[in-house]
Parts: sequence; C-alpha cells; structure tokens
Amino acid sequence: MVIYSLLIILLIILLISIFDVFFLYGFVSTIVFILLLPFYFIVRVMNRKFLYGWKEKLGFFKVPELGDKVIMYHGVSVGEVIALENLIKKTKEIFPQYKIVVTTGTKTGQEIAIKKYSNVADFITYFPFDITYCVNSFLNKIKPTVVLIAETELWPVFSSSCKKRGIKLYCINGRMSDSTYSIYKKFGFFFKYVLSKYTKILTQSEIDMNKLLSIGAPKDRTSVMKNLKFDVKPSNETVDIGQDGYRVIIAGSTHKGEDEIILQIFKEKRNKYDDIKLLLVPRHTTRLPQIKELLESMNLKSGYRSQGDSFKDYDIIILDTMGELGKMYSICSFAFIGGSFNKTGGHNPLEATVYGKPTITGPSIHNFRDIYWLLSRSTAGKIVKTPKELGEYIEKLLSDTDFYNQACKDCETVFKDQQGALDVVINELKEIL
Repeated sequence: MVIYSLLIILLIILLISIFDVFFLYGFVSTIVFILLLPFYFIVRVMNRKFLYGWKEKLGFFKVPELGDKVIMYHGVSVGEVIALENLIKKTKEIFPQYKIVVTTGTKTGQEIAIKKYSNVADFITYFPFDITYCVNSFLNKIKPTVVLIAETELWPVFSSSCKKRGIKLYCINGRMSDSTYSIYKKFGFFFKYVLSKYTKILTQSEIDMNKLLSIGAPKDRTSVMKNLKFDVKPSNETVDIGQDGYRVIIAGSTHKGEDEIILQIFKEKRNKYDDIKLLLVPRHTTRLPQIKELLESMNLKSGYRSQGDSFKDYDIIILDTMGELGKMYSICSFAFIGGSFNKTGGHNPLEATVYGKPTITGPSIHNFRDIYWLLSRSTAGKIVKTPKELGEYIEKLLSDTDFYNQACKDCETVFKDQQGALDVVINELKEIL
C-alpha cells in the first residue's frame, strides 16, 4: 500500500513537472465537473432550488458590443456587491471611455447588482464556473482590460487565463477569515501559483495581508488598501422630528420577530429613563398593519413620520417613509441594526457609524461580517447573541456615560483608520489605463 501511495505521488509530481500546474488542474477539474453536473442538477431540483444563472456560468449568454476598453468588477454576493457601489460609480465618472461590466456569483448578488447598477454598468451577468471552457467562453465575450475581484476569491483557471491573455487581475478589498486561512494554508504550495497570477493584491488590513503573504502572495505586489465599505459620507440633510432634549434609539431595518424584541426592551427602559425615545424602522412597509397590532397589544402608542408626528407627542415614531433611514441616524444616540435576529444576515451598520453613533446587532451578520468584526474590536459596535444580552447592552449605553462617550469616539476612530480605500483603487486604475 505504501509503495502504491509513493508511486501515485511520484506520478503527480511527474505530471506537474511535464505540464503546467494550471493545465493539470483545469483538465482534472473539467472531468470532475462533467461527472458531477447531472448530480448537481438533480440535487437542486430535489431541494426545490432553481438553477439561477447556470447558463451564464457555463458561458451561454449574449453580450452587447463592449469594444476593447472594458473594466470588470466582480462581487460574489450581496455584501461584496454593496461594497463596490461607490467605487463602480467613481470609476464610471473617472473613466467614461471604458465600459463597465459587473458580475456576481449568487442570485441575491445578481438582484442587488441589477438594482444598484442598471444605470451605471453596461452589462451585468454571472461569473463563470472555473472550468476551462466556461472561462474561455466568458473572456472571449467580455474581453476585459482589467478585472477587479472584491475580497478573496481565488479561481485557478480564471486567474491563469487572465495572465495568458494579458488581462490585468486585481484582488481588492481582500480579506481572509481564520477558517478559510487554515484551509488555504494547507494547500499553500498550490495557491502560491494562483496568487502569482495577480497584478496586485490589495487587502483590508495588515492581518489579512500577512495571511495572504504566508500562503504565497508575492510580497512586491501585496499591500493594504483598507476597507471600501467605509468610503461613505454622512448626509448633509437636517432632521427635526422633535428630538431635541431626548435620547433617541433607532431600531433600523427590523424584520418580523425583531419588533417584539426591541419594543419590549424599550418599554422596560422607558420606565427607568424618561428621556429616551424610539424610532422604529421596519425593513418592509408592508408589515405596518402587523406592527400597529403589536403596538396595540403592548399598550404602546406611536406616531408616524408620514403624518409629521413628533417625539414631543409620542415616545415611539414609526418611520413609514422611503429613503430616509440613512439621515435619521444623525439624530440617534445609538442604533440596533435589524435583520440580525433571523437568517437575513444583518444590514449595514455604517449608516449609523458614519455619524459617530454606536451600533448593536444580533448574531446573524453574514452579509456584513467584516464590518462588524472591525467595529466589535472596539466599543463602536457590539454583536449580541440573545434578546436578553441586547437589553443588557442597551442598559450599559444608557447608564454609563463614560462608556457611551468612548463608544462614540471609537466610531470616529474606526472610520478615520479605514477610509481612503476607494482612492487607492482609482489610483491603481489610473496607472494602468
């Protein structure tokens, strides 16, 4: 058995020495892909999951005439697509002669991309399967001048194909979780070759940079750019809903089940602190009738933003208008960010942090995990596991003035430390375009 194992290892080494490592990977992965494809279809259908984007991922799609000047951005899912928003818009402004192509890897990412970039991007589609035929079909149609992949997706065939075609390939906003790092570290000998195909690797932090360097990223082409998601600016609009003299708590983008949690906590705290008010912001206004019933069952009265109601008359105001949540964070003392006590994955806390306001979130944060990681390293943000823990942390922010003031300062510090990433990428593009 040992002899056979040694022979197999020697055979692999021989093959790698004869063929390009990416050719070997591409050949093997294509065979495995073809063999597993029928099972993939069957499993998806049995689980009642539609095969969104499979034709595009296989390379079967029509593309408009893009010409020979194309900048391509890729964000695999919702968080990455949102992070690219300001950068893509800035790119269109600075390089109007270039066509913009945006790709995603998931259905939800595709929906967000279409919603945000329909008037900015010239073409939106799915990223190809990392199979030689799919990648070649994709690149033959798109013909990108430069490809910028958000965060850290290492696709061997795609990166090798870009290198062979002379396409500039960037990893931007790069990050690597501890779990991903432990896997990549074991196969560092392989990923070293993948990383060598990149023109530049730009990471969110020194920690991320050092992880990538340790698995073989080229030292002369790997550096810190900070985090794109922090390149946001506060609104200049003023808000007056009678908040002067009160401490306003915002429950932003709440989902079903979270209104009950925050209203019960607020009701308890209101008995102790008579200067606090609550701005309740449901993620979906279609839930307003259910929220009204909930308030009545808890003997709580509320006003409505659409009716011009004020905190001078109500302890609770429901934000039932569209597009105003961002500027509302300017008037709060701190905020609970919803979509985090269910499977939604959380919402963007930076809308509050940009005003120097601390945030609290539940445990479901996968859409903005990197941001919450940065915020929770200080008192700028707090991830709680249970409603009880949420109530306890709100109590601390309300009762401990020194702690609250430090949390506000930490918000400002985090933003100051992280801003500037957008300019780094734009400057890179100016050098090569």
